[in-house]
Amino acid sequence: MGIQIPALVLQRFWTMLAHYHGQIWSSNEIASSLGIAHTTARRYVDLLTGAFMVRQLPPWFENVGKRVVKSPKVYIRDSGLLHGLLNISSRPDLDGNPKKGASWEGFSIEQVLQRTGERDAYFWATHAGAELDLLLIRHGKKWGIELKLSDAPTMTKSMHIVRDDLKLEKLYVLYQGQDSYSLDKNVECIGLSRFLTNFPKNLIS
Repeated sequence: MGIQIPALVLQRFWTMLAHYHGQIWSSNEIASSLGIAHTTARRYVDLLTGAFMVRQLPPWFENVGKRVVKSPKVYIRDSGLLHGLLNISSRPDLDGNPKKGASWEGFSIEQVLQRTGERDAYFWATHAGAELDLLLIRHGKKWGIELKLSDAPTMTKSMHIVRDDLKLEKLYVLYQGQDSYSLDKNVECIGLSRFLTNFPKNLIS
């Protein structure tokens, strides 16, 4: 596949990626930890992205009068591989790991994009803290997806900001449960499994 990286270096790089899963990518920080050039770290992650092992979710840029994050988020696309790299081998291990929420986020994003298509999929975040996990641009309209590892998500300040600033057609809050209920105007909370079974067809790219 054209990946010519020493095995030991690649193992260390995978481990670093696992700890960055669901976070903003920083080539400089990774490179400094591994003792390589930031351009080399950039090439490594691009190679793994091209091999469909890593997802780089690009940021969405829009002039809403706020400073926005302009670097991609990185995810290890296979949850089993992520858990292996983090030495998670059981449910108690997962429940006690600080990456549990990020693991759920990455898994959910992969499931959603398998059904809706990967084109025009982004995340959005401001330096002030407002963030949207997944933004889908479909037929000129913006649809938001927020992922919550919670039994009963509630409306947050960030959701208000995201919905209003991005002028979302609708914001879906996906969680582990089965019930569906409205959180606010154009904001619906729905279980991930139910959403995947009956997702709106206008979200298909």
